[in-house]
Amino acid sequence: MTTHPQTVVLDGFKLTETKRRLREGTDAALQVALDTLTRQADEWLRQGPWSVTMKKKPPPSGDMHDYTSQAPYFWPSPNSPDGKPYINRDGKKNPEVLDYTDRVYWEKVFTSSTVLALAWFYTENEAYGRHAGDILRTWFIDTETRMNPNLNRAQLIPYANTGRFIGIIDFSQSYTSVLDAAAILETGGSGSSFTDTQEPFWSDADVKGFWTWNVDFLAWLTDSPFGQKERAQRNNHGSFAAMQMAAIALFVGETGRAFNEVLGITAHLDETIAPDGSQPEELTRTRSWHYSTFNLLALTRLACVGRKVGIDLWKLAGSRGEGSISRAVDFVIPAAIGSEMWAFPELGFKAYAAADIIRTAADAGHERAKGAVCEIQMPPGDLWLLRPAPEQLDAVKVDEHSR
Repeated sequence: MTTHPQTVVLDGFKLTETKRRLREGTDAALQVALDTLTRQADEWLRQGPWSVTMKKKPPPSGDMHDYTSQAPYFWPSPNSPDGKPYINRDGKKNPEVLDYTDRVYWEKVFTSSTVLALAWFYTENEAYGRHAGDILRTWFIDTETRMNPNLNRAQLIPYANTGRFIGIIDFSQSYTSVLDAAAILETGGSGSSFTDTQEPFWSDADVKGFWTWNVDFLAWLTDSPFGQKERAQRNNHGSFAAMQMAAIALFVGETGRAFNEVLGITAHLDETIAPDGSQPEELTRTRSWHYSTFNLLALTRLACVGRKVGIDLWKLAGSRGEGSISRAVDFVIPAAIGSEMWAFPELGFKAYAAADIIRTAADAGHERAKGAVCEIQMPPGDLWLLRPAPEQLDAVKVDEHSR
């Protein structure tokens, strides 16, 4: 049984220290955060588990175990009787994407497993850990319900293709939270005091099964044309691909691979972050604030992975010594604290989208971020005190009930 969770983005030592402080009962703010967390966990106890085999519409391959999603910003041509060809309306999601339910269910899997695993860790209420285990086991391990370890059918465009490499973003934007949830569950699992007739909620077989799934998924990300194309992108897609590959490599014990992925991002920074800290590719989007903070979410998470393999990404710049994460944080701080207006296109500005990024930067020693922490807008249901690592706070998604 491990003393600290062997997490890939979250700091396992911080989690253990936070649990100790909660037990002391002297920190009112921590207790408020825990109350919020357990309310969320109680809601998730009544939902799930989910499986890719539950989708309403079969994928082009016919294999219900293939994760499948539709390109969110593509809509039927308005002047065509059959809708062909589908056209791009950047930033506006087509509710038709809900015909493939995998994306909706996947968001539930990563959110619920993270909340439930954390709630179990802090409260030791076994119901939370058991349900988190059921959710992960159903999606990744059980033969009848597991997802195939690839994303060949992600973000397809009707009548145009059966999947695209950029669909990898469906997973990479949140998958590290699932890795951390599994690592947290592993600190209990078969090491807890179960009776002879009671199965552990995250057994040695589950640990091995989830590890195997990730080994296979990492191989697909590395060797497939989709994975290679996504990794080569010089925008948020490339940032998230590098972060996901580094995190999975660390999770499965390939520390050298994780080190190389983190260090390799320096070749990417010159093209994604300008000398003034702006992110040119993200500023062209209709939701430029969202995508600027989104790309920084990937890079700050990658910096968290880097600390575990001995790389301080905050002190590194691009190969030309120009673009850096620190400068990009500097660029978003004025809009985040309201001292300046965001001067670029944005369909729905939310200042709190930068909250975790700035707090992560402050924890890493970024001086301007330290001064900004007390001025940033906090997100609703803020759980930072219990999971101090960057999380996506401003999701662009279609509500499953909005159709």
